[in-house]
Amino acid sequence: MHPLAAAELEGSGTSDGIPFRAHRRHVHRTWARTFTSFPELYLQPESVAEVEKIVSLARRCRRRLVTAGCGHSPSNITCTSSWLLNLDHLNKILKIDGKTGQVTMQAGIRLYALCNELDRHGLAMPNLGSINEQSIAGAISTGTHGSSLLHGLLSEDIVSLRITLADGTTRFCSPDDNRDLFRASLLSLGALGIITEITMQAVPAFSLKWKQTIDTDRKLFDAWPRDLWTRSEFVRVWWFPYTRRAVVWQAQKTQEEERKPAKSYYDGALGYYVYHNLLFLAHFVPRILPWVEWFVFGMQYGFKNGSSASAIQPSRDALLLNCLYSQFVNEWALPLEKGPEALRRLSSWLNHLTPDDPDYLPHGIPFSNEGLYIHAPVEVRVSDTTLRPQAPRPFLDPTMPDGPTLYLNAIMYRPYWWDPPSKDRYYEGFEWLMKDLGGRPHWAKNFVTYRPEIEALFGKDLDAFRSVRDEADPQGMFVGPWHRERIMAQGPKLELEEIETKRQPGTMGGFTVSGLV
Repeated sequence: MHPLAAAELEGSGTSDGIPFRAHRRHVHRTWARTFTSFPELYLQPESVAEVEKIVSLARRCRRRLVTAGCGHSPSNITCTSSWLLNLDHLNKILKIDGKTGQVTMQAGIRLYALCNELDRHGLAMPNLGSINEQSIAGAISTGTHGSSLLHGLLSEDIVSLRITLADGTTRFCSPDDNRDLFRASLLSLGALGIITEITMQAVPAFSLKWKQTIDTDRKLFDAWPRDLWTRSEFVRVWWFPYTRRAVVWQAQKTQEEERKPAKSYYDGALGYYVYHNLLFLAHFVPRILPWVEWFVFGMQYGFKNGSSASAIQPSRDALLLNCLYSQFVNEWALPLEKGPEALRRLSSWLNHLTPDDPDYLPHGIPFSNEGLYIHAPVEVRVSDTTLRPQAPRPFLDPTMPDGPTLYLNAIMYRPYWWDPPSKDRYYEGFEWLMKDLGGRPHWAKNFVTYRPEIEALFGKDLDAFRSVRDEADPQGMFVGPWHRERIMAQGPKLELEEIETKRQPGTMGGFTVSGLV
């Protein structure tokens, strides 16, 4: 450890009256246990002054800084052997304007805590993704979205923010002040600085009346161009490739009293462990996965087409999903109208369909599907980031700039931390298909598309982001191997940039990254 950092740590970091809350021997793991790393120091500041001090010390000690919350991204984006910063103690609501509904908060507050605090004031977030464990800063920095054609990314509701840059200063930015810095910060991937404060536009608290129905995917495809995505404010779909069925979940705001979802004996621990163990068994006998899909999701949603369930819940509960187990996720954004073609081509590839099958569509995927068995479901969601044309669009926004966006998320579970044997081949074919249809990757997922293709996909927007990033952090204090492989321009290593030199299989599954320099 650098003598400056050691002196601050040993002296409790109070020589200037500002604490240096650092710990050694911290083990950092992603939520999915896909990656593990061993940071030199683990830092948990409780004020902006502490964040600024950490940045200044890191610069003097020639260290990289990585910010991580719940580690829900299953990629290596937060791996470091340098200094890991966590904002869980920078988590207070600073101001709530009862007239405008604008809420100012410290950036480390987790979404579940934010939603609960908003509810106490009769407010809610306008939209949510599938989980609420992330910090608000982490959610916007990775392009988190929900599923609604009346909403875009979660970042569209951010009014302003403050970010601490590599020179140790904290800058305010908004649509009117430091606009380019604001656009870069709204989806920064941790490569720009440390977001410390956020002001968000909340809405009056609301409940959702939802209904979900399972039926054939033919009905899904038939309804797609008509009213599938406009029937309700919130709509999402789970598509099951082997049974060729789909669950459509739709929700609309209501004033009716709360009505909790019905529970069956299969819900809870029984279904959780049955599915988990079947997935584990499929690691050794992959050919049972089509049967697993039929059985598990039949038990959960119903074996009969047209089976349905409904409930009325507060939005902070209704919009969430249980992620169940450790998993790889590979999600891409593509034009909404491409959805039926994408799913039908994927079905033809996975199910070995032939031209005499009425659901056949030539898939064109140039990779073998022999012996390929995958997990289900494929998550299908939507957004529209074009509804507010005057609002600043993040430079790295992967959504469609001229119309509604579809997201397809290919999930592969890791039962008992075991990687599924078909993951790499499945994702190779899936990504080929997504790019063939004009798609772009969700940044926080397990995509394996790298710099040359990403430059082609994002063009001048990526150039603009790089320009802002390079000015804010010319020495690469916030740059690691994930960034270098995907969003950094080709060139020599920056002064404080980390480079991965060693990766090995971990004892808890996934990979241990211990050779970052």
